[in-house]
This record gives sequence, structure tokens and C-alpha cells, in this order.
Amino acid sequence: MPRKQIHLAAHFPGVNNTTVWSDPEAGSHIEFSSFAHFARTAERAKFDFLFLAEGLRLREQGGKIYDLDVVGRPDTFAILAAVAAVTDRLGLAGTINSTFNEPYEVARQFASLDHLSDGRAAWNVVTSWDEFTGENFRRGGFLPKEKRYSRAKEFLSATGVLWDSWRGDEVLADKSSGEFLSDPDAGRFRVRSDQFDIAGRFGVPRSPQGRPVILQAGDSEEGREFAASSADAIFSRHAELEAGRAFYADLKGRLGAYGRDPEDLKILPAATFVLGDTDAEAAEKADVVRHQQVSGATAIAFAEQLWNRDLSELDPDGPLPSFDPAVGDELLSKGRASVRQYRDPIATANEWRQVAEAKNLSLRELVIHMTGRQTFVGSAATVAATIDEFVQTDASDGFVLVPHVTPGGLDAFADTVVPLLQERGSFRTEYEGTTLREHLGLKPSPTTVAPADVDAS
Repeated sequence: MPRKQIHLAAHFPGVNNTTVWSDPEAGSHIEFSSFAHFARTAERAKFDFLFLAEGLRLREQGGKIYDLDVVGRPDTFAILAAVAAVTDRLGLAGTINSTFNEPYEVARQFASLDHLSDGRAAWNVVTSWDEFTGENFRRGGFLPKEKRYSRAKEFLSATGVLWDSWRGDEVLADKSSGEFLSDPDAGRFRVRSDQFDIAGRFGVPRSPQGRPVILQAGDSEEGREFAASSADAIFSRHAELEAGRAFYADLKGRLGAYGRDPEDLKILPAATFVLGDTDAEAAEKADVVRHQQVSGATAIAFAEQLWNRDLSELDPDGPLPSFDPAVGDELLSKGRASVRQYRDPIATANEWRQVAEAKNLSLRELVIHMTGRQTFVGSAATVAATIDEFVQTDASDGFVLVPHVTPGGLDAFADTVVPLLQERGSFRTEYEGTTLREHLGLKPSPTTVAPADVDAS
């Protein structure tokens, strides 16, 4: 029986608590040279795609910008268009929000990127409902939380109508005679739904993939159904073997209800890694990395997100707060962190105290313990074997790798782990196609044109 092929993507981490800014090898997260180095490494290793996250507003805590978010993030489409010019095969995936954008502009931007890259574009569809982010937009905070997925579904359906409004074989003009010969219906669209009522003519002819690859991240019931109905790949947080198998079986089992096959959706957990010449050396390095990722100030910030109180007077190397978290709708953290991470803060705080007491951990050590992010730690051989086990035993279809140093943090993985996966016959030695859909083993996008008047509800 042939081995399942592993799918690998590279996440340029940007601003988050994975990045180690203090490492001497850490570079800029805004200069294009960093993106170019990272992308070229991923392509040299034959990865499926490069992935960029998106932040529509810098996060704040206690009215101050997180130290992890100071540099912000340049525009996603500008970066991906530039990366397209310095790569030939690598897929280009960008996170674009469906709450604060409009279908026409997003459809046009992704169709343009797909043309510029010869069929390598992917859209990670995300939602946002918090008023804090919405303040940057005219419709600040207008969308109730329960409506975010319904808008995302209608948004995605509307962009599909726009992309499908061109068959791809229309002729715009006969250059020899100067006569226009195009199909009079080419590009025409009409979308009516709860969120959208738009009509016109889409200005970008059908792109190489027809439709970009659709990515999604979400673990809620709504998120799983959205992925099962509409996504080509889903980012998962389940990077432990048994949890991964359960998530994999659940998602793949939902596809049949939408007339889809298991191969139509790729499950790609986010994963970090620390490599060493031996497993013991890698474990030592991982401990150093975790302490670099969680400074004393970062530990206090994490604790404040749980306790929802100002804890700046606490000693991060001392004990946890003895008092309970403040429970309410007004949160100290705003932005992505304002979406409550803890459904029961008081119960979580009690759990933290029990772990700290049992293991004799300070606040900082406890945060390091509870927020551990190294998925794969070991020698190249150990990491390669572990990744292969995940894929061959249906815990995932591959991984989105997040290095802790940018832009060179992917280099060692490309040079040591990838060759071992190739030796196992589990990973490509060359790209077999030119488009991202081909890299991921996905079916071609449908080429039929939607009717001119479409109810996208």
C-alpha cells in the first residue's frame, strides 16, 4: 500500500508569542528580505505553501500595546504579490477577514494574485466580531457574535459567484479587426442574501485555479461545519496524536453530508519544532526557547488574561495570585485576546494553582508549563518519524510549521528533516504540478458558470 503523502506549509509567524525576538539570528518582520528568505527556503524544501496571518488591529492590554505586537504587519496582498515574483511553485496563502471586507474587492484581489502567481493563491477565511477591532472600520462592532459564521458563509458564496462568472474562454476583443467578440454575459453576476445585495460585472477573467484554495481555522461546532461544507484545508490546534485522530475522524466524517470525499479536505495542525543533534540536546534547547518566549513581563500578561485584573505588581518568579479572576464582559485584554480564552476562569485559575503547588512552580514557570508550544522536539530523525506517524495513522494530513526564529528558523528543518521524509517515501522530492491545488492533491475547481442571477443565501 503506498504511503500517504505529507503536506507541509510554512507560517511566517509575525507578531505572536512563538517568536523569540531576543535571538541573535532574529530578523525583521517587515522588511521584504525576511519574507523572501523564508519563502525561498520553503520552496527549496518543496513545501505546499507559505502562510501569512493577519492582524487588523494591534492587541492591547491595560491600554498598552503588547510588546509582541509592536511592529504590526504589512498588508497581506502586497507581501504575497512580492513573494510570487521570487518563487515559482510555492503556494501563497493569506488570511483575509470576511467581516470588515466586501466580496467584490476580496474576489478581485485573490483572482489577481492567482493570475500573478500562475495558480498558487489561497485564502484563509476568518471572521471578527469584537468592537475593538471594528473601531478601525466604518462598521465598527456592528456584527453580533452569532452572525459571524453566517456572514462568512454568504461572503464565501458570493466570491464564488464572482469567480465563476467567467468561464475562462471568453475573448475580450479581436485584435485584427478591432471588434469586441466577448460573451455578453462574461463576468456578469447577481448576489442576493441576508448580508449582500450586489450586481454587476466582475472585472478579472477566470484565473488558473478557477477558484483559489480555501483555508479555514476553527474548532467550534460552527467552524467544523463551515470547514466540512466549504474549505479545502483546515488549520487545527490538535497536535497531540490521540486528539489529532479524534479531530481528523470527526471532520472527515462530516464531508459526506455535503457530497464531498475525505480527500477533499486536508487537515493541517499548526506545529512548532526544536531540533538538535540528539533528542537530549533538542530538549535542552526547547527549554531555553520556552524561557525566551515567556519573559517575566509576558508571564504577567498571560496571567492577566486569565485573572482579568492588573497584576503588574506581582513578582513573575513568585507564587500565583491567591484571589480569583474578575468575571465579566469588560476585559483587560483587547483585540484577538479579547475573545475569552477561558470559559470558566475561576475553575482554570484553581487548576493552575493545583499544578503550581504540585510541581512547585513560580508564576512564570507555570505559564511556561501551561502554554508549552513545542510540538516536535528531538533530532531530525525523531521529528521526521513522529511527523510521519501522525500522517500515516490519520492524525493529520500534514502540518503548518511555525518556527520560533524568523526568517532563518525554517532552514534546519528544510536541510535535515525533509530529506528524511523523502527517504521514507512520504514527501515529494520535486513538485509534480504548478498550482497549489495540485500540490495539495485537490480536485480542479468547477468550471461551470453560475447563473447571472444567484441567490447566495
